Amino acid sequence: MAVHLRLTRGGRHKLPFYRLVAADSRMPRDGRYLEVLGTFDPLKNPALPVLKQERVLDWLRKGAQPSVTVRTLLRRSGLLKQFESERGKAKQAS
Repeated sequence: MAVHLRLTRGGRHKLPFYRLVAADSRMPRDGRYLEVLGTFDPLKNPALPVLKQERVLDWLRKGAQPSVTVRTLLRRSGLLKQFESERGKAKQAS
């Protein structure tokens, strides 16, 4: 089972609200998911996500692939850099 980190849309017409979830890649966008990892409200200023950092890093360590948008959000929050430095240290130790 391939796991992707992606956004599911909520909110009402013209007032979007998103949840960052870990989901099976075969499920539809707003379909079944494995775990909610955070939220993202694009209408706030600044539009930064609220994430469960340890859970996101855990899914990334397990091989979950973030979507393009989620990768951008993780980069903005600094989690992607933390994950990549962690992975780089593990490669150097090997």
